[in-house]
Amino acid sequence: MKVVMVGTGYVGLVSGACFSEFGAEVICVDKDDKKIKALKEGKIPIYEPGLDEIVEKNLKSGHLEFSTDLKSAAEKADLIFIAVGTPSRRGDGHADLKYVFAAAEEIANSISKYTVIVNKSTVPVGTAQKVKDIIEKSNPNADFDVASNPEFLREGSAIEDFMRPDRVVIGVESKKAKEIMKSLYQTPSLIKTPIFFTNLESAELIKYASNAFLATKISFINELSMLSEKTGADIHSVAEGMGLDNRIGAKFLQVGPGYGGSCFPKDTLALIQTFEDFELDNKIIKSVVEINSMQKESMIKKIRNSLGGDESGKVIAVFGLTFKPETDDMRDAPSLTILPPLVEAGAIVRAHDPEGIEQAQTLLPKAIEYFPDIFEAADGADAVILMTEWNQYKDLDLQLLKNKMKGKIFLDLRNVYEPNEMNNAGFDYYCIGRGHNF
Repeated sequence: MKVVMVGTGYVGLVSGACFSEFGAEVICVDKDDKKIKALKEGKIPIYEPGLDEIVEKNLKSGHLEFSTDLKSAAEKADLIFIAVGTPSRRGDGHADLKYVFAAAEEIANSISKYTVIVNKSTVPVGTAQKVKDIIEKSNPNADFDVASNPEFLREGSAIEDFMRPDRVVIGVESKKAKEIMKSLYQTPSLIKTPIFFTNLESAELIKYASNAFLATKISFINELSMLSEKTGADIHSVAEGMGLDNRIGAKFLQVGPGYGGSCFPKDTLALIQTFEDFELDNKIIKSVVEINSMQKESMIKKIRNSLGGDESGKVIAVFGLTFKPETDDMRDAPSLTILPPLVEAGAIVRAHDPEGIEQAQTLLPKAIEYFPDIFEAADGADAVILMTEWNQYKDLDLQLLKNKMKGKIFLDLRNVYEPNEMNNAGFDYYCIGRGHNF
């Protein structure tokens, strides 16, 4: 089966590489000459565990190619996936679909036989029909079907998610398109992965609904942590007790400084806008977004209060900058909201992150210093902030850390450590929902 993937961002690159691992002949297309040249040499522009090995293997076997020539790639394709970015549009939160529509128009003028055009990008309800209209208008003689196949990849475990997914959701309009999509996903089907077929609109909405619901769980437990601090409850126990109920489940009930990344922030905003497009008001998702912003702001207050109300001149070591571990993605990371006000108020910030420093340097204040070694970053620090729960930070040599620091404040924004353990090690320990009441 011949597959073309339009876009070599996170979703396009992971999906294209994994389809080639399934046995398809895949060409990933992008307009960025420099990126395509690097990919042909096996240089991966993102950090995703296992991706480099799959790309290298399938480049060598010939199952995977990279190109800037969509027309040539599309002529023989059975399926063409649109996997371009859909960022939040400035000013209103709508998903910006200009790249999707541009890709659709170019595809329309490139196909020469029956082809299934598949939306892989995260798009609002009704986008597949708009793509169909664009192709029909641009090329009235085109023989094609449109499908929707949303991705459910978690950064840091995307390869596993693609190869062994919880489910595959596919929206189609014709039996012919359904059979081609079923054939493409034969590998996960063989391991009993549910392949769920529905109509185009339902597939599009499933993606947004899933992300919004998970974001809701995060905001719910974060808001509950504020009450836990005031009442003396332990948010870990609360979350565990809730999670034991099979109707609720334990996943996404971990407190933290707020969600970030490429999906939850933009998808919740886009879903709110979709409701408004249909003259409906979604109060739940609006509250989720508001609580997430409040949580980040409350972390600034927590840090400031731990330093006696004034961070000016204080040296703060920050462990972790990315929105989650096992990725270099800084999009909407809590660090982008929390650290700039501290720097502006005169704090001296020294940061460490295993993979995110290069991106962080372009997004965070220039005054922040970056260090390749954890304990070098902590040298002379008045306080440490554990911002992202990378494995490197979960088993720190606490005695060495204490000896390196000038002060003894440890702010654990991921609740990685136990209060008794940290207090016994000589730290003034602050966490979320189970310690000091701020």
